[in-house]
Amino acid sequence: MMTSMSSINSELVRFAKSVCKNAYAPYSKFAVGCAILSENGHYYSGANVENLSFGLTICAERAAVFNGVSKEGPSFRIKELVVYTNSEMPITPCGACLQVLREFGSNFKVISISESGGQFDHALGELLPFPPDIQL
Repeated sequence: MMTSMSSINSELVRFAKSVCKNAYAPYSKFAVGCAILSENGHYYSGANVENLSFGLTICAERAAVFNGVSKEGPSFRIKELVVYTNSEMPITPCGACLQVLREFGSNFKVISISESGGQFDHALGELLPFPPDIQL
C-alpha cells in the first residue's frame, strides 16, 4: 500500500534518513536507518551495524527498538515507525526484526522509504500475520 508523503510523520522520515548515514555497512554497502515514535511521544533511531561474522550484525529496526527500551524501560511501545534505506527499492524488515517489533506493539504501520523515492506502508500484522500469542 502506498501512502502519500504528506500523511507520513516528517520528523520520523528526517530522523530515519539522518541515521541511515551513520550505518556501518562496509560489506554489503546496504545502509538502513530506522526511526520510531513511541506511544510516550519520544523519538528513537537506529542504524544497521554489520560485522564480518554476519550473524553478529544488528538491523536498524532492532537498534531503534533497543534504544527505546533502554530509555523508557519495559513499558516502551511503538506508535509509528519509518525505515529508510540507500537502496533503489524500499524494504521490509527481516523476520527477526518483525518479531522484535511485535513484542513492542501490534497496531502500527511500517513505512519504508528508499533513497530513490520509492515507498510503501503495511500494517505490522500484514508483514507478520501469525505472531506467537503474546500479551501486550
